[in-house]
Amino acid sequence: MIAVPGFEGRRVAVFGLGRSGLTAARALKAGGAEPVLWDDGISSRMQAEAEGFPVEDLTAADWSRFAALVLSPGVPLTHPKPHWTVDRATAAGVEIVGDVELFARALTALAEGERPKVVAITGTNGKSTTTALTAWVLKQAGLTVHMGGNIGIGVLALPAPTPDAVYVIEVSSYQLDLTTSFAPDVAVLTNITPDHLDRHGGMEGYVAAKARIFANLRDGQTALVGVDEDWGRGVLARLPQGAAVRSFPSSLPGEGGSRSETDGGGSGEGMLLAAPGQVIAAGQIIDLIPARSLAGRHNAQNAAFAYGAARALGVGHDAAVAGLLSFPGLAHRMEPVGRLGNVSFVNDSKATNADAARQALASYERTFWIAGGRAKAGGIDDLDDLFPRVQEAFLIGEAAGPFAAALGETPHRISGDMTTAVGHAYHAAAATGREEVVLLSPAAASFDQFPDFEARGEAFRAAVLNLGATPFGHG
Repeated sequence: MIAVPGFEGRRVAVFGLGRSGLTAARALKAGGAEPVLWDDGISSRMQAEAEGFPVEDLTAADWSRFAALVLSPGVPLTHPKPHWTVDRATAAGVEIVGDVELFARALTALAEGERPKVVAITGTNGKSTTTALTAWVLKQAGLTVHMGGNIGIGVLALPAPTPDAVYVIEVSSYQLDLTTSFAPDVAVLTNITPDHLDRHGGMEGYVAAKARIFANLRDGQTALVGVDEDWGRGVLARLPQGAAVRSFPSSLPGEGGSRSETDGGGSGEGMLLAAPGQVIAAGQIIDLIPARSLAGRHNAQNAAFAYGAARALGVGHDAAVAGLLSFPGLAHRMEPVGRLGNVSFVNDSKATNADAARQALASYERTFWIAGGRAKAGGIDDLDDLFPRVQEAFLIGEAAGPFAAALGETPHRISGDMTTAVGHAYHAAAATGREEVVLLSPAAASFDQFPDFEARGEAFRAAVLNLGATPFGHG
């Protein structure tokens, strides 16, 4: 655990007692604060009481007695409208922070020579893979690495800081909205496409939240920016002077996909992605083909971010490349789960929107595609340029009907549920006699049939193995 100083002997309100809220309360208590907890759910309040925390109805509390409000990232800060705790805190002049901000303050309180390094990664898509890949590369290079945040372990539950450690953390737009002083040594923005617009009041607010990862960038720190979209290029253009800034398009100049050809005007190695399976770094071509878990252009870009972060922390070229090539992959993100005869099965359940599914579909010339769930705005309309790669689509969940309409003349059938879809897809793929891929990349949320994308991915894995497929490990 990382103890949070700065609130010794003072009351701090904590609202939202999920993973980040309870962890924040423990970290505050360890630092000498007096956290006061509340949640709308009775079971969450009971858990807090069982741990010995004071639970107090914040609707009736005297907010003038609080030094801060620690808000769960899942609770609206500004949109669709501020949560009532936000209104109460604002009216009382109480600052509002989140767990990442508490983490930043805990590290800042350390003497300069005792502070660990921090790599922080955000983006609409690819941030989890990039986080896991960066942590893996750094570990393989012999560094002491702690990974968490929006992936895995809550950031304040990570081990206490030591000078030799590197924290590699994934941060969401919700978490970044609750930061004021967060200043990672390496800050990564993978990409920006429309998402969570209801929580940020539109695209401008969403981009502003993502850009906060660079808000406190100083000399000696590094920004790595994906510039395939106009929004990423806009963030790049507004970055502060002095820090090392590198841009990451996913194609060579003139190849299409990015109009940026520069290194962002900063110092250090320039970097471009040449094609799926390759990274060009300082004139050297890194061949990613041997890395089974890094298929596709988007994973080449993820690899470039991980490579850039490692190099910024002093890892040598050869060690960084070795780490990339040995990466075992991340569950539910372009994860090879098994093979049966001529058919390979790939679990990309994390693709909860069309843009994420685009990355997976673009990685294969031919796919038997399992898609559907609870559709997001726009559905799969924007993927029509990739429909020729789809040999047949197998549709599940609430979105099956709308997705079928969008697919039009592209071969498809409504399978309804995961087990049926896997069976349909396998038999159709096996019948071709060619090497084929059955790809689960839903382009939709999971909540109609599953509690989360992990459960959906595990249902896919179980259905694949029940067919008799030989499993692949995902590390």
